[in-house]
Amino acid sequence: MVTVQDVREMAGEETITMLTAYDTPTAEIVDEAGIDVVLVGDSVGNAVLGYDSTLPVTVDEMASHTGAVARGVEDALVVADLPFLSFGYDEATAVENAGRMLKEEGASAVKIESGEHTVALTETLTQVGIPVMAHLGLTPQHVNELGGYSRQGTSEEAAEEMLDLALAHEEAGAFSLVLEHVPANIAAAITEALSIPTIGIGAGPDTDGQVLVVNDAVGLSDWSPSFSKQFGDVRGEMERAVEDFRDAVESGEFPADEHSHVEENLDDVY
Repeated sequence: MVTVQDVREMAGEETITMLTAYDTPTAEIVDEAGIDVVLVGDSVGNAVLGYDSTLPVTVDEMASHTGAVARGVEDALVVADLPFLSFGYDEATAVENAGRMLKEEGASAVKIESGEHTVALTETLTQVGIPVMAHLGLTPQHVNELGGYSRQGTSEEAAEEMLDLALAHEEAGAFSLVLEHVPANIAAAITEALSIPTIGIGAGPDTDGQVLVVNDAVGLSDWSPSFSKQFGDVRGEMERAVEDFRDAVESGEFPADEHSHVEENLDDVY
C-alpha cells in the first residue's frame, strides 16, 4: 500500500502517477493499473455532477465520493480535495472538514488549493495527523478572482511568489505539491528547490509526477484542456454500446432466450 511517506520519498527518485476518480468502479480500475495516488478531486463538479465549475461542490458531496473511491482502492494513496469555502476562513471548520475525509470516508490525506492563507492551516493539519498535499498555480476555486483558467506564474514576480509559497508550504509540513498550468521552466525550478515531490498538470515534464482528470485521460470528456491527452475513447465506446442496446431492444434481438428464464411448473397459473 502506498503511504504518504512513500510519496514524499519518491521526490527525485521515482516518477509519481496520479489520476482522479469519483466512484468505486473507476477507483478499482485506476488502483489495479498500479497508479500511485488516486485523487478525489473537486473536479467531480465538472466531471460528474454537471456543474459549470468546482465552486458549487459541497463537503457532503466530496465526502460521499471520497468514501466511494476509498472502498474501491486497496493499494493507492487516496487523497481528498477540500472544496470551495470548506477551509480558509475558520481553522476549526477546516480541521473538522479535513478530518471527516480521513476519519469517516477512508482518505489518507487531503489536497488544498493553496495561498498565503493556507500556510498556517497546513501546519495545523499536519500537526493533528492530517497529511496535506498543497496546490499552486492555476487554482480553479479562484476562477472568479483570476478571471478564467489561464496559465499562472508567467511573470517574474508571479513566479517568485509561487516559489516562496511552495517553500512555505513545504516548511509547514505539506508532503507534496501539485503545480497546475504553469510554465514548464517555472515548474522545473520549483521542483529543484523543494525536497518534497511536485506533481504537474500542464506544468511540463520536469516535475516528479503527473496527474490528469480521469475523464480526460480515458476519453470520456467531450472536451479536454490543451495540456491533457486522451489515452482512450471511452466516450465513443459508451456511445456505441448504448446505441447497440437501443437497436437490439427495438428490433427484439434483446433479450434473447439465453437472457430469460421460464419456470415450467408455473404454467397452470395462466
